[in-house]
Amino acid sequence: MDANMQLKLLTDMRRVRRMEEVCAELYTKEMIRGFLHLYIGQEAVATGVINLLSPKDNVIGTYREHAHALLKGISSKAILAELFGRVGGCCKGRGGSMHLYSVENRFFGGGAIVASGVPQSLGLALASKRLNENRRTICFFGEGAMAEGIFHESMNMASLWHIPVLFCCENNFYAMGTALDRSQSQTDLVMRAKVYVMEAARADGMNIFDVVEKTKMALDYIDRESKPFFLEFQTYRFRPHSMYDPEKYRDKAEVEKWKERCPIEFLVKKMQEQKILSDEQLKNLDKQIEQEMRDAVLFADSSPPEEIGDLEKDVFTPITEQL
Repeated sequence: MDANMQLKLLTDMRRVRRMEEVCAELYTKEMIRGFLHLYIGQEAVATGVINLLSPKDNVIGTYREHAHALLKGISSKAILAELFGRVGGCCKGRGGSMHLYSVENRFFGGGAIVASGVPQSLGLALASKRLNENRRTICFFGEGAMAEGIFHESMNMASLWHIPVLFCCENNFYAMGTALDRSQSQTDLVMRAKVYVMEAARADGMNIFDVVEKTKMALDYIDRESKPFFLEFQTYRFRPHSMYDPEKYRDKAEVEKWKERCPIEFLVKKMQEQKILSDEQLKNLDKQIEQEMRDAVLFADSSPPEEIGDLEKDVFTPITEQL
């Protein structure tokens, strides 16, 4: 991986981290309301995968999807305005934190229902395959989704029909708040995927180099065989499940131990060892990111709420208007 690519990955991870930190700050000031699920600690997964895609590829996320949306091309301004519930948001303020969406950027959610994006990804991928669009479909979900029936129905169908989806399981070991080994009898997620006669592999989700390597292998397979591939990324969220979460289900010492494996600090160290990143470069990079986030907050705060007269738009259309 050359120096330019490493710098791009580092920039993206630091952008994601800073945006999520800003979201946490704004939430405590009640400028963002409702549910808020932060991606802090898991940055290497979305960054490594999405940097290997093209703008025309489809991506579906989960309710912890701010990073995926940002890296797929939705601006930080549009994301924060959406979190503020303002018309400048990517969904005009109607979606909020868990429902970011942009057809233009081929980002199809964001969805509050666990595993809901998995069957949707089959539809996107099957349509692209039949239309010969040469368009990849990537579906992100947590390990908790693998306890849902629709996940298993989708895996079976993807394998049976040869639907070319890259299934990206972001395994942070706790789902909403229950340890994996307390909620699922088979904790080897790669083995579970292979039950469906599907190619599958595991990656270190805290190591950006491993994420990129395994993702490239999976995408090459999908491009060549036009079949699905399952990737498990073992990662860890440093923050609670959501801002409402008292986080009594895991030990603080465990969290601190995982923080020692911070994917951002890992990459910084590797780049400095290769002498391709100086302290001055890092300082300037953070200055640029900080300015981006300040501009995004100002944009979101100045964006107006939706007009009262528009509240019924895109909600219900009488049959007579369609005739």
